[in-house]
Amino acid sequence: MKKILVSRFAVFQFVVLFLAFSTIKVGAQNIKDPDVVGRWDLTIDQNGKSRPSWLEVQKSGNHTLVGRFTADGGSARPISEVKIANGKYSFSIPPQWENSTKYLDFEFEVSGDAIKGTMVYVDGVTYNFTGVRAPALIRDKTPVWGKPISLFNGKDLTGWHADGKNQWIVENGLLTSPHSGSNIITDKTFNDFKLHVEFRYGKGANSGVYLRGRYELQIMDNNNGPVEPINNVFSAIYGVLPPNKMMSKGPGQWQTYDITLIGRLVTVVVNGHTVICNAVIPGITGGAIDSKEGEPGPIYFQCEEGPVDFRSVVITPAK
Repeated sequence: MKKILVSRFAVFQFVVLFLAFSTIKVGAQNIKDPDVVGRWDLTIDQNGKSRPSWLEVQKSGNHTLVGRFTADGGSARPISEVKIANGKYSFSIPPQWENSTKYLDFEFEVSGDAIKGTMVYVDGVTYNFTGVRAPALIRDKTPVWGKPISLFNGKDLTGWHADGKNQWIVENGLLTSPHSGSNIITDKTFNDFKLHVEFRYGKGANSGVYLRGRYELQIMDNNNGPVEPINNVFSAIYGVLPPNKMMSKGPGQWQTYDITLIGRLVTVVVNGHTVICNAVIPGITGGAIDSKEGEPGPIYFQCEEGPVDFRSVVITPAK
């Protein structure tokens, strides 16, 4: 009889614990995420000029919000905490490439899929910004590829334009930037595509291939850099996606990038080796032409520090 009572008591304890756990679990599922959680395509109005930016906010545990912010230059910067008070969100981040030690301070509100607020820059000036929830860019069907198109004819700059004073030249069949200067951009825009690029960079060079004009695939001389690839080196999607292996041949050598971009999913093959495979690009990188991620965009080559040469640029758009 005693054994039966103990057994029934054990069953009773199990049922109580099960019901308590289930209640906790259901309660956790019913907790709604704050409306700020997600990715946001921002535009900052700085002295009448539209500066593309990007914000990501996510939960860390049950109570803390963290995130990342990308300005119109530089890489994605970590946000240690996004705070909320009186219906407004705020965060501060240290300077990155700004010539200052002052922090950038943000305060903003979210209404549905829209966001608006202010940024106090390192110079103490307040700028307004607005934004929309970033599109998911999920494709329902496997793309059907069209015919390959050569974007560079080997003779002149037909089909390209510079975003400032042009230093790009065509010489001996090469598209060349002999020194630092303006970026060069295709006249045409593209949505999903496969892109083949052959390039060569000089010692100390820093360049990049921008996909849809918004996501930089880094070209740079970093042979003396870190042993483990990180997200701001050769063949990284700058600031957000590192390569899984460093496959650079080094300066002065001809190299290839074969890139497939479908929605946000990117695959990068470097000199015949896959270093990024079907990975999600979360948002724009510094240097993006705009933050309109749902729209087609151009291919453009950056020349932050030259020299850099290109000899073959072939794109295969999706139909």
